[in-house]
Amino acid sequence: MKIKNSNFVDYVKVFCRSGKGGAGSAHFLRDKTTAKGGPDGGDGARGGHIILKGNQQMWTLLPLKYKKHIFAKHGGAGSGNHSSGKEGENKYLEVPLGTIAKNSENGEIICEITDHNQEIILLNGGMGGRGNAHFKSSTNQSPHYAQPGVDSSEDWFILELKVLADVGLVGFPNAGKSTLLSVISAAKPQIANYPFTTLVPNLGIVAYREHKSFIMADIPGIIEGAAEGKGLGLRFLRHIERNSTLLFLVPADSKDITKEYEILLLELKKFNPELLDKDRILAISKSDMLDEELIGEIKKELPIDLSSLFISSIAQKGLKELKDKIWKQLN
Repeated sequence: MKIKNSNFVDYVKVFCRSGKGGAGSAHFLRDKTTAKGGPDGGDGARGGHIILKGNQQMWTLLPLKYKKHIFAKHGGAGSGNHSSGKEGENKYLEVPLGTIAKNSENGEIICEITDHNQEIILLNGGMGGRGNAHFKSSTNQSPHYAQPGVDSSEDWFILELKVLADVGLVGFPNAGKSTLLSVISAAKPQIANYPFTTLVPNLGIVAYREHKSFIMADIPGIIEGAAEGKGLGLRFLRHIERNSTLLFLVPADSKDITKEYEILLLELKKFNPELLDKDRILAISKSDMLDEELIGEIKKELPIDLSSLFISSIAQKGLKELKDKIWKQLN
């Protein structure tokens, strides 16, 4: 699954305002037979909510990029004969699964959407006011007042998308992540031999045995200093937070495979130390250029507490073993 570069939006800031509650009515019964009837003012209606709703068919926040101001409808006022007003229409913000809503001022996380059709109220509509019929008592038979509706609420919110995938590919630019994804899934990411070919996350569904499958995400390459905002890294590191297993890809022609892996780990730790709690697999890519003797030498230098293997996407080497390792960790 390829998300077009121009269409992939994973961050928007929106201004939302809920609906104001309708005013209660201070009406008295008047008809042909009743000149001075009692209070019969109806209640005002609730204003519309602002609601986030999960949509599994969506992959981007693009629709909200061009609609920065979202307003719900106001509630209707009450009227005579105990008639209540019409409830304000809710406003729904449909978002991809993996979307987080934050307070725009302090960055505090308000909620997250992870399921299809999941609904969370961002802003409550104002309550409607009660009509004067509610205020009739033995000491006040003719109340001439009713409650006004509660005012609307408004605020700026930040919506961030974190891609939902089982496996996240982690590596420097040109480590072979896009090539691997294109070979073991139906995804068709852009591939070329220069840094930052991948400018947006690519998702691929990887078929496994007995009609099983898992989702792999090719995240744009990390560079040293990504956690401090260098290159494209900081913008995309948040997508890795959603992955349950991290597949580190280091090319066989790297000057120091272990050091490169440790730099990648350090960048993740700087961004969010909890990322180091995830399951990890180290794959040495482009290993078709190595002979058995070189592979043996490299194995001696790899971290002993880490599951590792040698693969080649081009030569289709070690890919079945890789899928087996991933499936075992996911389950």
